[in-house]
Amino acid sequence: MKNIGIDLGTANTLVYLKGKGIVMREPSVVAIDKRGRHVVAVGNEAKMMLGKTPGSITAMRPLKDGVIAEFDATAEMLRHFFKRVAGNTIMSRPKVIICIPYGVTEVEKRAVEDVTLEAGAQSVALIEEPFAAAIGSGLRVEDARGSMIVDIGGGTTEVAVLSLGGIVLSTSIRTAGDELDAAISAYIKKKYNVLIGEVTAENLKKSIGAVHPSIDRGFMEVRGRNMLNGLPAIINVSSREISEAMSDEIRAILDGIKTTLENTPPELSSDIYDSGIVLSGGGALLPGIDMMVARATGIRTYVAKNPLDCVVYGIGRVIESVGDLGGVVNFRAR
Repeated sequence: MKNIGIDLGTANTLVYLKGKGIVMREPSVVAIDKRGRHVVAVGNEAKMMLGKTPGSITAMRPLKDGVIAEFDATAEMLRHFFKRVAGNTIMSRPKVIICIPYGVTEVEKRAVEDVTLEAGAQSVALIEEPFAAAIGSGLRVEDARGSMIVDIGGGTTEVAVLSLGGIVLSTSIRTAGDELDAAISAYIKKKYNVLIGEVTAENLKKSIGAVHPSIDRGFMEVRGRNMLNGLPAIINVSSREISEAMSDEIRAILDGIKTTLENTPPELSSDIYDSGIVLSGGGALLPGIDMMVARATGIRTYVAKNPLDCVVYGIGRVIESVGDLGGVVNFRAR
């Protein structure tokens, strides 16, 4: 039987296989033929179809804000991933640990369990995303000492204070990578009267995006559709413009971090001041985000090593360290 860990993200899904490490990294995108209701493509292949499909095919992200928005599409996506990683026989049905945002409802938790079992898992256990991110980033979460992790993903930003092997306080902010992309699209639309797709907005963020005013990453040529005449348009967008476009969303993330710190018990606040704040997730790769967090909180802030992989590495450490997994997480079987 194979034990696997899944970082089921709004933007990307990563799979960890016991004994082998990360074996798969794919966008959380599914393309479905609406006529036959069958899956046409999953992952990278499906992401290339976003905004380009004919009327009979829908390319979608089945998760929104870190939770399942389309149950059947999520099940099909996971089923496809399970087949690639664990095989396609009754004997190869995996035992799965999968992450969830902190503070989701019991209904949302149940949906993640149900969809994982529906996709072919033998059993499923849940682990909270900020806890997994903290383990994967190397924080000593079991110590009697406060530490803080900020995981900026695609659908949510998870802010957590940890001590003695558990989450003392956490805030889940539904402002993250997807909202940054949407803000960039809205900015281009308002300033240039040009419509761009979500893939183009994401490329702008990754290529020239920055959140600190001192960082200038130059210009990028952008192609879209002119709203005034309906014709294709080409414009040049600067790094400073992308920074301006994302400013409100970055401010919301900073406010969430400050609110969590304000509610943290004094002894743990002292520990965090000494040890600093750790950033993980794709949003941690935005140049200057660590400086902005440090400036807003007055606390030393640094980006984790391999921030994109912290959550799945955290799940992997749980899988590798506890043998049959029974002592750390509670499994639900079909």
